[in-house]
Amino acid sequence: MTLALAADGSFVLDVANDPMWLLLRLETFAGGAAPANMSPADRDRRLAQLVSVFADRIVLFVDAHEVRATRVEYVAPVREQGSGIGDQAGALARFHLTGTMPRDATRLRWLYGLVGDRYPLEIRQPDGSSTIEWIDGTNWSDVIDLSHSFTRPTRMEIVRQYLWLGYTHIVPKGLDHILFVIGLFLLSPRLKTLLLQVTAFTIAHSITLGLSMYGIVSLPPRVVEPLIALSIAYVAIENLLTRELKPWRVALVFMFGLLHGLGFAGVLRALGLPRAEFLTALLTFNAGVEIGQLTIIATAWLLVGAFMERRWYRKAITVPASSVIALVAIYWTVTRLL
Repeated sequence: MTLALAADGSFVLDVANDPMWLLLRLETFAGGAAPANMSPADRDRRLAQLVSVFADRIVLFVDAHEVRATRVEYVAPVREQGSGIGDQAGALARFHLTGTMPRDATRLRWLYGLVGDRYPLEIRQPDGSSTIEWIDGTNWSDVIDLSHSFTRPTRMEIVRQYLWLGYTHIVPKGLDHILFVIGLFLLSPRLKTLLLQVTAFTIAHSITLGLSMYGIVSLPPRVVEPLIALSIAYVAIENLLTRELKPWRVALVFMFGLLHGLGFAGVLRALGLPRAEFLTALLTFNAGVEIGQLTIIATAWLLVGAFMERRWYRKAITVPASSVIALVAIYWTVTRLL
């Protein structure tokens, strides 16, 4: 989300998101339901009809007075050149809202009634300065001062912010990644077994996270997300079939890490990265992910570590836990494919 302010008091608000997600959310407010297997063209036509419903989800209070957009436009995802079907990988639908607020505006409060999770709102001043305000889901924002140019956040502020974002993406929000790490933990009570798997996974997802954020590699979420779920199912099922770490397991965990890195990149692209501190934000987000994974491992160790050398450990803990993880992951695989 980007709110660009001009010197004459006009503003342009740009909101980008997955088009099918937008349609499903907006239909609930319009009193309808999105039909199954809707074509991209039909989806975009319907979203263009719902611009007024979308505009009602945005509330701007400037100096205690509501400001409404005078024009709302839907912009469909970019099509593949030379073909009439499908969207480009990861392409987002956009709503452009334009309007005017008082020239001497000083205070802004913001509300967006579609997103439940924490999200960033970038505000750009006429002089080119900008800031990112983090909003907690459907809650009102804090009062945002519009009376002066914004100062760029310091490097340490960016480090703290993106370290926390990476951590919270794993704990508590990343249930699929949590189950994957627990699946690695459950294979064997030997510390070396766990370290080899976690190291391979960490190196792999760090590689694709970086390459994807620099635009070198990319896969659409409709491919990545089912494969991530399938990787969780594989790890859990193999836990049921073997007690020892096999060489191919490390290689497969590395490949699965490449997939998970693409998943992390999708989240990070949605959050946005500051241009001036792109590398700092990327590295600290990845570090936050690693700390989140270590938190999962440490928690699992505290819960069952004392029992890992017992004869009954595999039968009482590894097999039941891996079975549950496998069933959940298979369910996710099917639903994400559909």
